[in-house]
Amino acid sequence: MITTKLAYRVLLLILLLLCTSPAAMASIGPKAQVPETTFDFGEVFEDLKLSHTFDIKNIGDALLEIKDIDSDCACTAADSDRRIPPGGLGRITLTIAPYSVLRQFTKKTKVFFNDPDHPQVVLTMQGYGKPFIEIQPSHIIRFRGKPGEDLSSQVRFTSHLPGSFEIKEFKTNIPQFIEVTVKAEEPGRIYVVEVRNKRQESGNYAGVIELSTTSPKRPRLIMRVFGELSLPSAGGQ
Repeated sequence: MITTKLAYRVLLLILLLLCTSPAAMASIGPKAQVPETTFDFGEVFEDLKLSHTFDIKNIGDALLEIKDIDSDCACTAADSDRRIPPGGLGRITLTIAPYSVLRQFTKKTKVFFNDPDHPQVVLTMQGYGKPFIEIQPSHIIRFRGKPGEDLSSQVRFTSHLPGSFEIKEFKTNIPQFIEVTVKAEEPGRIYVVEVRNKRQESGNYAGVIELSTTSPKRPRLIMRVFGELSLPSAGGQ
């Protein structure tokens, strides 16, 4: 009788262990799987709207929710499936606004899930934004020196546009302080703008040079000029 009761209890214990084993009872819950987290656009022009769609898989056995999406740049917009059923596939489309990238760029977006084991993923979009008109060294010119010094600077404009590009004319709001010359280094593609200081007395000035072009994508280019002219102090060399 004792043996029978003991055997019965052992059997009940085995059944209880089987029924409550992790394999039989554990719930996986929501589980996010992101096959691709980085996308490279390669070389693109700066005026393009750049979009890419990332897949989000729910390999769990409960509803996966996207709780929040946080991009590191206001230029990046997100559109997504917020609720992904077990075994389902969702998508997040990220779009970078035109004229928001220049040269080597990296835009990161954080996505937050209700997955306790994988609560966050960072999606990265990168590439090289090619300007229509490359400006070297800068669109800003600063003259610092003494009145009467020969102060000049050159800015080179190189077109990466298909077809011919020309700077047709220019105008400035400070013609009393600067002299402007435009030369074609490579007609139809490269132009050099030379700016020379004319002011002969001490003082500061600031103004703009507006260049008109034949390009419908860049019909107007702006240069900024700052002058700071001063005599050396009495104790200076």
